[in-house]
Amino acid sequence: MPDPATAPITIPADLLPADGRFGSGPSKVRAEQVRALSDAGTSLLGTSHRQAPVRSVVRRVREGLAELFSLPEGYEVVLGNGGSTTFWDVATACLVRTKAQHAAFGEFGAKFAAATTAAPFLEASQVIAAPPGTVALPAPADDVDVHAWPHNETSTGAMAPVVRVPGSRERGALTLVDATSGAGALPVDVAETDVYYFAPQKVFGSDGGLWLALCSPDALARAEEVESSGTRWVPESLSLRAAAANSRQDQTLNTPAIATLVMLAEQVEWILGHGGLAWAAARSAESAAHLYGWAEEREWATPFVADPAERSTVVGTIDLDETIDATAVVSTLRAHGVLDVFPYRKLGRNQLRVAMFPAIDPDDVRALTACVDHVVSRLA
Repeated sequence: MPDPATAPITIPADLLPADGRFGSGPSKVRAEQVRALSDAGTSLLGTSHRQAPVRSVVRRVREGLAELFSLPEGYEVVLGNGGSTTFWDVATACLVRTKAQHAAFGEFGAKFAAATTAAPFLEASQVIAAPPGTVALPAPADDVDVHAWPHNETSTGAMAPVVRVPGSRERGALTLVDATSGAGALPVDVAETDVYYFAPQKVFGSDGGLWLALCSPDALARAEEVESSGTRWVPESLSLRAAAANSRQDQTLNTPAIATLVMLAEQVEWILGHGGLAWAAARSAESAAHLYGWAEEREWATPFVADPAERSTVVGTIDLDETIDATAVVSTLRAHGVLDVFPYRKLGRNQLRVAMFPAIDPDDVRALTACVDHVVSRLA
């Protein structure tokens, strides 16, 4: 007879979500996106990205994003090869004139700060830091020409407001917001930023390897000024000026992953077809309200982000009591096809992390928590 204490836990099939993908990126890809990729077949895949069929997909992406974000007059949708990590280097090379200020409250905000601080042609960045699980906010500073922070910190599940620092525009300082895990599902007024940038493997359910940036006229003018100044070398692959010029022709500097573009275009149009940004934000908020409410009702679970106003509605982090092995919970869920609810690796907490992007049905989030209840009861 097996020892009941070590026997595998079985989750009843009627508790399981219809789709068990809850990863914070790469995220759930809808079946319709896969179908769109299949339909592209010989008409797009394996064809030149300089020709009309592929450029029309890029145009769909650019026009769709402009509609989704109600792009202010003069703003442009710019895209380039590489993900948000590459865009940090683009911004470091092309947008920071002398010194940047970063509000860092997790892994990804800190990485951008490290990039600008390491640049030999810039002064050391000013970093306003806050512990994981809280939010740091930018502040007025006369000696910086870029204010940068994440809209949503994927590593911790904390969410910051997107509002320009008072007086920053008058001082000529740009506002750069990393929206990688929030763009398309968090309410935002893009006019409060000069660059709202992201990659497509989160809300947009596509693959990585691409960055997209909603750029103001001031940001594009700064890139033109910095890149033409002759004071620093900017490789063409990191040139925002080159990326913008190519984007206006509905293409990228180098060959892009066509599959990524097809899935991205399909997802943008899916969100628009259901009501746009307001619909997507409400759908994610419904999932988040359930997840955090569920945690608060249990003695052994606590939302990691203490302030409800700072809790992300797209990536939720839930601490489990030290008597419950989160690793065992995660592995049991995975054995039943409920995937990728592990915490961010460098955070090192006894925690679950749950993506709640619009493609994830709120009913599946409810099913997930029922599964966790079942597993914890068996572990106890």
